[in-house]
Amino acid sequence: MHRTTIDSGRPESSMQGLSWWKKTLGRVAGSVFPADLRLFARAICSGPQAVGAACPSSRRLADYMASQAVAASKGYIVELGAGTGVVTASLLDHGVAPERLIVVEKSALLAAHLKERFPDVVVLEGDAADLANLLGWRAQRVSVVVSSLPLKSLPKSTVDQIGSALDAVLPKGATFIQFTYSLRCRAIDWAQEITCLHSRTIWRNVPPARVNVFAWGDG
Repeated sequence: MHRTTIDSGRPESSMQGLSWWKKTLGRVAGSVFPADLRLFARAICSGPQAVGAACPSSRRLADYMASQAVAASKGYIVELGAGTGVVTASLLDHGVAPERLIVVEKSALLAAHLKERFPDVVVLEGDAADLANLLGWRAQRVSVVVSSLPLKSLPKSTVDQIGSALDAVLPKGATFIQFTYSLRCRAIDWAQEITCLHSRTIWRNVPPARVNVFAWGDG
């Protein structure tokens, strides 16, 4: 859906406009599982510093991220900031074998939920900045990283640590997929070289989000 389509369909009167927005938000919110919203709220209450997203990812956002991940070569797919598991489920639905998927989640509550929901997937509770240590011997076999981390809102020192952690496990040319609420495709402010290959805005997400697909390093 293009922005011009949304604008051109907006009613002129204030009452009609309010009704239009309610209907639009209702359709968008309907793409997020109610159970995920409840769990997400519990995670924020129990440890807000470990939860960075504004809302659980919608199925449309998750499906697009998964479709970009499965196009990559063989090797481990590492998901950072899995939250309630919307993207995890989509990756599995897109044909990723459970033994090929490694999920990293900082929130203890959400990590426990993920382990119960996906018993055949390796779920690691910990910080993405410590990725190499969390992965152990698996660190040498990573080909794709799918990230839902709020990199735009984290302190720069933390973002730099995550960049160094990714550089330790990703070979040059590997695929790095990041969603952001910034609707422009531009490189993250890292010392490491990354190239934005393509991106897409998912309008039916709360709020709208852009999925950026990067090539790590020189390729």
